[in-house]
Amino acid sequence: MTILALEFSSPQRSAAVWHGGGTAEAIETGGRGTNALGLVERVLAEASVERDQIEAIAVGLGPGSYTGIRAAISLAQGWQLARGVKLLGVSSVECLAAQAQARKIFGRVNVVLDAQGGEFYLASWEISGDGRREIAALKIAPGTELEALTRGEEICIGPAGTGILYPRAATILALASGRRDFIAAERLEPIYLREANFVKAPPVRKF
Repeated sequence: MTILALEFSSPQRSAAVWHGGGTAEAIETGGRGTNALGLVERVLAEASVERDQIEAIAVGLGPGSYTGIRAAISLAQGWQLARGVKLLGVSSVECLAAQAQARKIFGRVNVVLDAQGGEFYLASWEISGDGRREIAALKIAPGTELEALTRGEEICIGPAGTGILYPRAATILALASGRRDFIAAERLEPIYLREANFVKAPPVRKF
């Protein structure tokens, strides 16, 4: 199966393709300035793959840059609408834990991503050469909690960690390659822990 992976949840955005037993990846550090379609075209050209050869798309769902994740989801949804491709969502936190394991960062590892406003997305994993498991569920934590972890010399990795690590599309691809729990486009949603807040507009004054 030829699979395209998109990971736009951090300032380092990437796309990767699995085709014919090999992986190609393109990375940009432009954040919001990234040309998403241009990035995809680059990796397709590198892999010598045409758009209509893509059979499935895996998307990094964050948490992280809401704008970036939404852009990746919209691209995948449009592709399914046009071509009927299969879709998968992958946690960007699990992606980072997998990358830590690949780098032999073992023990209790805290995955940290910027949640804006002085807060952070935080999850803890137990990682070894034999596997990895989440031991503290993803949550929004205040900056003081991250400072305490750092003072305690705990391992903190991720875009906002002391060991800066960005989730990569090639890892999203690896995590998605053995899965078959495909979903419909409308069910592809960002991992976003905040409740939506809406401010009701005041009534229109009549003159």
